[in-house]
Amino acid sequence: MASMALRCLSSSSSSTSFCPTFAPPPRSLPCRISLPFTVKCNGSEPLETVNGRPSLPFPILDEHSQPKLMHSRRLENSVNTSDTRLKLFSGTANLALAKEVAWYMGIELGKVKISRFADGEINVQLKESMLVVEHQPKLSLQSFHILDMPEQIGRQTQGRESLAAKLVANQITAAGATRVLACDLHSGQSMGYFDIPIDHLYCQPVILDYLARKGIASSDLVVVSPDVGGVARARAFAKKLSDAPLAIVDKRRHAHNVAEVMNLIGDVKGKVAVMLDDMIDTAGTITKGAELLHEEGAREVYACCTHAVFSPPAIERLSSGCFQEVIVTNTIPMAVKNLFPQLTVLSTANLLGETIWRIHDDDSVSSMFQ
Repeated sequence: MASMALRCLSSSSSSTSFCPTFAPPPRSLPCRISLPFTVKCNGSEPLETVNGRPSLPFPILDEHSQPKLMHSRRLENSVNTSDTRLKLFSGTANLALAKEVAWYMGIELGKVKISRFADGEINVQLKESMLVVEHQPKLSLQSFHILDMPEQIGRQTQGRESLAAKLVANQITAAGATRVLACDLHSGQSMGYFDIPIDHLYCQPVILDYLARKGIASSDLVVVSPDVGGVARARAFAKKLSDAPLAIVDKRRHAHNVAEVMNLIGDVKGKVAVMLDDMIDTAGTITKGAELLHEEGAREVYACCTHAVFSPPAIERLSSGCFQEVIVTNTIPMAVKNLFPQLTVLSTANLLGETIWRIHDDDSVSSMFQ
């Protein structure tokens, strides 16, 4: 996508961030710019390339915008784009994000030809020797994967349900992967199903920085977990967001994708409520929660998530007027048909690119979130 990531907060008490800021785009883009350096995208389109390298409308990284926290061995020495130490390849799941990651890392996407047979089976031909990075385990070849599949992992709600997470973990390992980088798994315990090292990356800092730029007074904020299962996630988010108070929506789920809101734990009257979840599927849970928050006197309600699955009728629910803004990331490519006025899409490219470099250089990943 043509959306670009924001600076990412390292703590609520400091303005220091670990993702570089961006200069405003020098030319017209198919996007609406609502805040400085913040891009709201109207559509998804492939990035242009120059000599095989992705050409973005404005620079992501330069020597003046790089905070000290993100300095690593690769930044102490100039990045050589012809360096063959690391190769980045993309499948068909999210090519636009892969191009943004490649641009941040200062390398070119590896040459790969992807086609499908008449029966739908995928055919991948790699045109050079490489270390493979895939966005989803549709076809994994070797070594290293970025895992982004919230709709497949860890959504069991009761006993005697199949454990898809273990099946997927076994598939990735059997295909030859030796390490996995995962983005906001629906259930953190899913990491235990992997027999190889796994790095679990949280994309909350991208959303945190965006909210910080909106200038909402900390005394007006309250972070709301849409269910009891997300309390730990919401508490960590609230701590980073000026240690905002926490509220919890209590609900009872009778079946998949069906939620019933029961009551609210906490005070939201006159507050700006920020609802946080790892993913939004049909938006039933978060929309009913927003309705309850308005009934309890919330002034504004924001919905935030990492993975925007947006299964029908999510768009109708999210654009119904319950939310002041719906903030998501681009871990899942956004179809044009799923765009609506309240939607803001933020890019995780810098976060992923920096993490990949740190893993490759044996640098600390956890220090980015301290």
